[in-house]
Amino acid sequence: MDMGKTIAMTGATGFAGRHAVTELLKRGHRIVALARNPARADLPSGAEVIAGHLDDESAFAKLMRGANAVVHLAGVIAAARADHYFKYNTSPTRALAEAALESGVKRFVFASSLAAREPKLSPYGASKLAAEQELSKFHGRLQTLILRAPAIYGPGDRATLPLFKQLTQRIAFVPGEREQRFSLLYVKDFARILADAVEGEAAGQLELSDGTAGGYGWNDLIRVAEATERREIRALFLPKPVAAGVGFLAAGVAGLTGKAGMMNPGKVRELYHVDWVAREPQFPLADPTNFSKGFPETLAWYRAAGWLPPHREAGRNSAFNREAEE
Repeated sequence: MDMGKTIAMTGATGFAGRHAVTELLKRGHRIVALARNPARADLPSGAEVIAGHLDDESAFAKLMRGANAVVHLAGVIAAARADHYFKYNTSPTRALAEAALESGVKRFVFASSLAAREPKLSPYGASKLAAEQELSKFHGRLQTLILRAPAIYGPGDRATLPLFKQLTQRIAFVPGEREQRFSLLYVKDFARILADAVEGEAAGQLELSDGTAGGYGWNDLIRVAEATERREIRALFLPKPVAAGVGFLAAGVAGLTGKAGMMNPGKVRELYHVDWVAREPQFPLADPTNFSKGFPETLAWYRAAGWLPPHREAGRNSAFNREAEE
């Protein structure tokens, strides 16, 4: 294993980024992270911070100084305008690659998304595909690795918190299709993949998952939630027109206020797409955390942090409690 690299990072202050910083520091690497407000970065002890943001290309050269590799995680998953996805997802990827090349950095690891497989569904997916295409132009001059991630969940994530909240209710309202299949990835496994990617020499484009063959369906998630909560949970699938109406209204509000929310027409089309299962070739992951283990660990963190209410025992008439009493 190649130890002791200096890693230039973007997105280190985000949900997945913090876990990645922790893993990389644990392995003996030096982290230099880009942050809009260094005083509020609140990164693990040992990480260094450079002031800057994604449309501040002058900061990229400082970030690259002395680096052996780049881990590019930053971007936007919600924006008030379609062109903002390209401004913050596509253009910075190209600019970072140019800065890396000029600074003599050899390795560039880019966290993309499975949404890039379906660029017609959303501006987000289109911007991620465009970012991949820009980075691919540097292949040969940089050792580039594109990692297409599925939905990432785990302690500290606010994006999947609404889903976890639904999975603790007796009736879970699901914005999606009953027949959907999708891959998932626990955030600590994602952090391990990034560290392995930095230390290794894999190049090109790989997809990510927790190794569950064929991914998950909603019934799989419901069964895990039932076993964890010790209660029966019924899934109600929201018709797509209902979700589309919410997305349309949310986009209108975002356009008026300039403040982006998670729901918009593109996100709705992503939510109702039936195939988000990671395909081969995939990045190898030893001893992965599947959802049956990751769900209760994440749920316990949410409850300890006060993001979700404490667990409530199932009633005596529950099939789970009757089974326990027999």
